[in-house]
Amino acid sequence: MKFLKKLAAFALSAVALTSTAYAADKKVVVAYQTDALPSSVAIANGEFAKATGYEIDFRKFNSGADIFAAIASGDVQIGYVGSSPYAAATSRGLDVKAFYLASISGIDEALVVRNGSGINSLADLKGKKLAAAPVSTDHYQLLALLKKQGLSEKDVQVFAIPQPEIVAGYNRGDLDGGFVWDPALTELKKNGKVLITSKQVAEQGAPTFSAWVATGAFAKEHPEFLKNFSGVIEKYYTSFRNDKAAWGPESDNAKQLAKLLGGTAADQAAALGNLNLVPLSAQASDAWLGGGEKSGVAKILKDTAAFLKEQKKINAVLPSYAAFVTPAAVNALKK
Repeated sequence: MKFLKKLAAFALSAVALTSTAYAADKKVVVAYQTDALPSSVAIANGEFAKATGYEIDFRKFNSGADIFAAIASGDVQIGYVGSSPYAAATSRGLDVKAFYLASISGIDEALVVRNGSGINSLADLKGKKLAAAPVSTDHYQLLALLKKQGLSEKDVQVFAIPQPEIVAGYNRGDLDGGFVWDPALTELKKNGKVLITSKQVAEQGAPTFSAWVATGAFAKEHPEFLKNFSGVIEKYYTSFRNDKAAWGPESDNAKQLAKLLGGTAADQAAALGNLNLVPLSAQASDAWLGGGEKSGVAKILKDTAAFLKEQKKINAVLPSYAAFVTPAAVNALKK
């Protein structure tokens, strides 16, 4: 896979050197995805740059796997990623640290099955063609779901392809379903139904999360940036929790998200309503970013890595993933 080759090809020193170079100029490259997040409004209106005092080059990617490849090459210092590609990248030795938990398994990711596919329940999946983005949390949960049903990739054809290709294949009738997030989730639901959500798969033993991560070197050299960056995220999350009217389909926030991420303002408002967010008060707890070895994030990474190794997606599982998690930024915000 292209992702694996890139991770293997670039030495970790390249990341450190690039982070240092950007640090000197107060410039940083931040990778984001198409997920609807309240904080993405701050990408659109420039508030991240204003609050941190840095020149930020925001770059949109289609998947966490692509973001980690860019981090490994030294092109990106901070990224928004899911737990499955995160577990894969850290298992291969990439030095990154999660500093803010963006969301946890909710209904914003789901397995959608096409009308006319003959799938009405999980019992109908055998012999079908399903897809998910490669090395994504959706890919991980789809495989975990199939295993839970006693099915292998010999029983169900699973295609690891980018989301735009999933939408195209689904609309042509080449795929029976896809485990996706927005905007693909909204597109697939137009001619299908949700069979199971990410939250439901998590409750069956395969939890996931998405997080903002920074290279180890950047995190060490720029704790104030990470604090201020996290503060902007928290500001918009707080607004979303406390002022629903400001995030409705006719709101300026929804319109800015649509302009940045695509789709309509109504699409973005609906997608935001599917999020499962973790309050700042809980972020630094042992359940998530805090606690070192007890960290919930570290445990999920290790469990995910074990599953990926079993599926032959990675070669080894590390003894611990605590080194790839830091509560420093969220703790600083609480003071």
